[in-house]
Amino acid sequence: MSACCGQATFDGMSEAYKKRLKIVILLNAAMFIVEMAAGQAARSQALQADALDFLADALTYGISMAVIGASLKTRSVAAAFKGASLLLMGLWVFGSTVWRFFAAGVPEAPVMGVIGLMALAANLATVLLLVSYKDGDANVRSVWLCSRNDAIGNVAVMVAALGVWGSSAAWPDLAVAFVMASLFLSSAFQILAQSWREFRAGEAEAGAPNPPAEDACCERTCCDSRSESRPA
Repeated sequence: MSACCGQATFDGMSEAYKKRLKIVILLNAAMFIVEMAAGQAARSQALQADALDFLADALTYGISMAVIGASLKTRSVAAAFKGASLLLMGLWVFGSTVWRFFAAGVPEAPVMGVIGLMALAANLATVLLLVSYKDGDANVRSVWLCSRNDAIGNVAVMVAALGVWGSSAAWPDLAVAFVMASLFLSSAFQILAQSWREFRAGEAEAGAPNPPAEDACCERTCCDSRSESRPA
């Protein structure tokens, strides 16, 4: 925790949180495979962008679980890695969408709609599982931002499918891919900024003298009560 007997920042130290992360890792890994294959078959850039978001989430949740309980500095480095991954993904989606603007044919709207509906159901389940943990350190917050991105992205894919079906053109699909790329980039900058602040705080924390025994006891009590107070 970042504070003792005061306003503490949730750092993932909760068994209920860890169980929910395991569930969403499986959901996101499965949907990445399904949506990427469907995106290739349907020639949909929006579906492929959303599939990459599923992959990023699965990796994010795995890294988040691995560093729970580590020092603030270690957690901030893990969050920075995830932020950098989102940044690269956003740039890739942006670049590939520009390329497909000149080279792509019209996507298959029915496939986009069906797969988009499946992905939306998976992401709504993920959001419901994690909404109680949307505020926390950079590591915890990166999990929530990725989950939120997925839900928004799936709604956008459904809108793109309707646009492609109604217009018989590729531009709705490409427009949604651009929006998703912007969402990736925005989330990446938020995560990187918070992780940098926490990295500096972690360095200061590491260089600070050890607290007196009574303060350490207070910290343990505060942290234990904070973890137990999280929703099951």
